[in-house]
Formats: sequence, C-alpha cells, structure tokens
Amino acid sequence: MTDAIDLLLNTNLWAAVLRIATPLIFGVLGALLCERAGVLNLGIEGIMTMGAMTGWLTVYLGGDLWMGLLVAAFAGGLIGLLHAGLTVPLGLSQHVSGLGITLFASAASYYIFRLVVEVGSLPPTIEPFRPVDIPYLSELPVIGTILFSQTLPTYLALLAVAMMAYILAHTPLGTAIRMTGENPHAVEAQGLNPMRIRIGAVVVGSALMALGGAFLTTAAFNSFFPEMVQGRGWICIALVVFASWKPGKALVGALLFAFFDAYQLRLQTVVDGVPYQLFLMAPYVLSIVALVLVARRAQVPAALMTPYRRGER
Repeated sequence: MTDAIDLLLNTNLWAAVLRIATPLIFGVLGALLCERAGVLNLGIEGIMTMGAMTGWLTVYLGGDLWMGLLVAAFAGGLIGLLHAGLTVPLGLSQHVSGLGITLFASAASYYIFRLVVEVGSLPPTIEPFRPVDIPYLSELPVIGTILFSQTLPTYLALLAVAMMAYILAHTPLGTAIRMTGENPHAVEAQGLNPMRIRIGAVVVGSALMALGGAFLTTAAFNSFFPEMVQGRGWICIALVVFASWKPGKALVGALLFAFFDAYQLRLQTVVDGVPYQLFLMAPYVLSIVALVLVARRAQVPAALMTPYRRGER
C-alpha cells in the first residue's frame, strides 16, 4: 500500500501521464470538431493508424520528423474528405461510413507498409522526437520535469487545445461550426453553407486524429506495427461525451485516462498476487465509470448525425 502511494509522488509518473495523453488529446480534439459540426466520425481508429504509418514512413524514407507529421495530417485529411463526401452531400449513414473508413484505412496502412518496407526479424526504426528541456522552466522543482521536459508534439497538442477552445468560443468561425451542429438551417439562413462547414470540420478534425497516430510512431515509439493504436480511437469517441463537447474538458478526460494507464503499469511492479489482466482492464473500467457519471449531464449537439439537405425543414 505504501509503495502504491509513493508512486503517486513520483514526478516520472506524471510526466508519463502527459506523454500518454498526447495522442488522445489530438484524437479527442479531432472527434470533437467533427461532432460539433454535426458529423460522427467513427473512422478515427483507422485514421490514427494511417497517420501512424504515413508519419513513420515519411521519416523512414528520408523526410524529417516535422515533415512526417505534416504528411500524416494530409493523409488524415484525405480520409476525412472521403468520410465527409459520403455523409454530408450524400447523407449516408455516419455509423456505417465511419466503420468502413476504419476497416479501409487500417488495412490500407498495413498493405502500404508491407509494400514499401522490407520487414525482417526486427522491425525497422527511425530516430524519433526527443524530449526538449525548456530553459529555466525545466529546472523548476516537480513541475519542471512534468511539463517542461516533453517532446515538441506534446506542446503542439496543448497549444491545439487552447486554439480550439478560443476558436469555438470567441470567433465567428467557431460560432458557425457550433451552430451547424445545432441547427444547420439557421446557418443557411445567415447566408452560410452548412455543407462546406461540415466538410471542412471533418477534414481538419481527421487531420488532428492522424497527428495523434503519428505521435505514436515519431515520438512515443520509433517503429510502426498495425495494432499500435490499440483502441485509442474508440477511447477518444467516449472522451468527447465525457468532455461535453468542450476542448478544456477533453484535455482533462485525456489526462484522466492517461493517468489510469500510467498508474496501472507501475502498480504491476509493486503489487504481487494480482493477475496482470486486472491492471490492464483498470483504465477502461474506470473510464467507463467516469463516462457514466458525466454523460447524464452532457448536452449533445442537436443536429449530430442528422443529414442536412438544403431547403428542407
């Protein structure tokens, strides 16, 4: 028991929490943006896998790490455009399209990887992002190790939270996105095109999802394997509900799940006689409990998953 409590006082645990939360932050922001505009994007698992593969492959073929993130975002945006094309102008089922996107993008990622990369007994690797110590700030006690000794994509994820929160709450573009998810006909009455807003939101949201996948291969690890996303996309979908479609709460939700995950990994080293499967289950069970407690008060965008057709009421 004492060892379990001591773990909570370890700054390395909290630094790992922020690191583990980074792909979730990108993913939940992307899903939140799509849903704020009225489109459910269940293709997130496949999009994150494609982002992981394209980001890694770009660096493996000679590009730099930032180029890898850019290519991953572009690939995610293209897949998002496919999902938006099926669900917005054509009005097809967002559930079916999203699941189809996940299956397609996941399979295509592995196919392209095997087509381009010769895999031997050991997986090929790249030189990933390294933690960057911010001068003076990283030397602060406790908080310096946790917040100011992370990789650059982690800082980018935190910046993305602040930017999205500001855009959605304080800009005309954010108002248009939110209203498109609530009442697209009111947006049309203001002379705007709800279809374009939805398509743009899905493309940008999918690009953010892909950045979450690219973080796994260019910062958290240094190689790609098909199952590496490991359900993070589905967790992001749940975290959007937990966050009540608000970026600030989305950050809290991502950090909460990351804490459960990081803590259970360390608990396995100090607690004996407990099957490790119980530790692996813990983050998901606790996240479900938190989701149930919060979801009752969540206010779903009124037009979420409702196809928009011009002129209809």
